[in-house]
Amino acid sequence: MNFELLLAQLQQAPQQGTPLFGIGYWILIGATMLVSMLISGTLKSRFQKYSQIPIRMTGAQVAEMMLRQNGINDVQVVSVPGQLTDHYDPRKKTVNLSEPVYHQNTVAAAAVAAHECGHALQHQQAYAWLTMRSKMVPAVQLASGLTNILMWMAILGAVAFSSQATIFIWVFLGAMGVTTLFSLVTLPVEFDASKRALAWLDRSGAVANMEHEKAKDALFWAAMTYVAAAVAAIAQLAYWAVMLLGRRD
Repeated sequence: MNFELLLAQLQQAPQQGTPLFGIGYWILIGATMLVSMLISGTLKSRFQKYSQIPIRMTGAQVAEMMLRQNGINDVQVVSVPGQLTDHYDPRKKTVNLSEPVYHQNTVAAAAVAAHECGHALQHQQAYAWLTMRSKMVPAVQLASGLTNILMWMAILGAVAFSSQATIFIWVFLGAMGVTTLFSLVTLPVEFDASKRALAWLDRSGAVANMEHEKAKDALFWAAMTYVAAAVAAIAQLAYWAVMLLGRRD
């Protein structure tokens, strides 16, 4: 990303009549999309590579063993359709593994399964960052809806973000701030789940030492997708704050 060019555009943006979607905005969007695509591509290639390395247990078996060895007996491991649909549901207390992860006995499957169980451990121990993220979900859903509505209203001309629309500006920036904060809170949750997963994989011997490093690499690139999302959210919030607050002058 050319930060000097972007900064110059942001400094010019506050002038009255500056288009909402100026060149600075498209540079920002293009740069974040490019970074996201590169990380996503690397992640997919790593998982494809590590999906060719067999181990003695399937992802489902890894998850079951990790949960039981950590004294968690009220969480079920279930298979869900699709790829990269793996997640932990704290309401239903289920570790949901995508079909490939659930059935395959590979390094990639073990890494993903252990990571999702890491979230179950966080839930069991009332990990502060996970608790905070869970409590933020209703607010984030509302904020996302408000952001989309106001954005479309601005595009269609129903709302003019100007000195006469202070309330809309603050609602829009506040909503974006909530979603940005959620992205930041997600980071320690995801990194900690991977840390727990790798520590257990190392202790349990579920994967060999060489395989452990491959699992670590796979989880690192998975975490980078959340880092990219957080950076993109911060950059967009900064752009709109400079743009819209400048229009009030």
